[in-house]
Amino acid sequence: MASGTTDESGIKVTLDESEVPKYYYNILPDLPRRLDPPLNPANNEPAPPIAFETFFTKEAVRQEFSNERRIAIPEQVREAYIRSGRPTPLYRAKRLEEHLNTPAKIYYKREDMNPCGSHKPNTAIPQAYYAMKEGVEAFATETGAGQWGTALSYATMLFGLKCKVFMVRCSYDQKPYRKTMMRMFGGEVYASPSRETEFGRKMLASDPSNPGSLGIAISEAIETAMKGKNAKYSLGSVLNHVMLHQTVIGEEVLAQFKKIGETPDMMIACVGGGSNFAGFSFPAIREKLKGGSNGAFRQTEFIAVEPETVPSITKGQYRYDFGDTAGTTPLLKMHTLGNAYKAPSIYAGGLRYHGMAPIVSNLAADGIITARTVGEAAVFDAADMFAKTEGIIPAPESSHAIRVAIDEALKCKQSGEEKVIAFNLSGHGLLDLGGYEAYLDGKLGKK
Repeated sequence: MASGTTDESGIKVTLDESEVPKYYYNILPDLPRRLDPPLNPANNEPAPPIAFETFFTKEAVRQEFSNERRIAIPEQVREAYIRSGRPTPLYRAKRLEEHLNTPAKIYYKREDMNPCGSHKPNTAIPQAYYAMKEGVEAFATETGAGQWGTALSYATMLFGLKCKVFMVRCSYDQKPYRKTMMRMFGGEVYASPSRETEFGRKMLASDPSNPGSLGIAISEAIETAMKGKNAKYSLGSVLNHVMLHQTVIGEEVLAQFKKIGETPDMMIACVGGGSNFAGFSFPAIREKLKGGSNGAFRQTEFIAVEPETVPSITKGQYRYDFGDTAGTTPLLKMHTLGNAYKAPSIYAGGLRYHGMAPIVSNLAADGIITARTVGEAAVFDAADMFAKTEGIIPAPESSHAIRVAIDEALKCKQSGEEKVIAFNLSGHGLLDLGGYEAYLDGKLGKK
């Protein structure tokens, strides 16, 4: 049993620093169906690991293809996790429960309390550490709403690397202070599509007002890394090594629920590329797949929530596709809307990706997880309710999970079921206030 504490009101469940996980969990060996390999687009043959070393650090590639269930977390990385706020608390949303008048218990994991305000440092920190150990001097990356770019700028600052970030243009314009945060941590930030790259200039030539997309930004970051001196590309979601880094969230969640003697009936998280959902749920899915100790997690439902406007799981095809718009990456078997898909300019910029992580796609295709879509108006209504009950302004991305948690709690109100509902609060919305101002002024999201 965890040695952490629960406050007297039963609202907050904490762990000690000693309980920050010492291992990442790799779900690949436990998948009921083997993950389809990435393919070389030139011949549709499986792409060997060495092909990925063009883009990523050697250790990231090793982890990408590893069949080890547990991968040790370096002590310097654990120390950086603790410095940035791990372990994070699990809260019970009693005020929200009372407002909804539901018999359900609602819990949320707070990944919004670190210096970057989201779950993204969980993978940015180890990626920067591995790069430093290998002598890499610079990273290039993309970011949607800015959480990933902020986290990588922070992590490269910790380990003495340079960082160049291509931020999706619509989010760059909507969230000006995100780029200020990146710059304060030492990152260079460019609106994507930009004039910094050949691909960006091509996109702007065909559409000068192009709002950008994660696919375009990925293409620009990869081009920059490939042309840079002693530089690598860093990805904040989608690939296997990113998913396993995030499992520090779910391992803590298991310890916290064990402490209070509860097992969630539902575990909910938003999905864009899939990283926070994976981190939150994969350790519990492991328990479900192996039957759970004493039956725990056998009946747990895992729900991935995506925007109506970018429904990669619910309406995309499950097939091989490029991870970026320019078609420079290996082909990945995933749920996809097509790498040329132009996503609308919603405020949840972190969810505007055309595809879904191969592992998450595999689990969805096999019915181990389910996906739902929610509209922006309903998302902002949920965020408003959460802020006015729990006193936390959530990220628009996280509010997709909040929306479904509220909907499920209201179903319990009708049925009388006392379900345990858990969701991942993957980030705060303190730099999304432009969107919330539009909502409060009746210009966005009001029904």
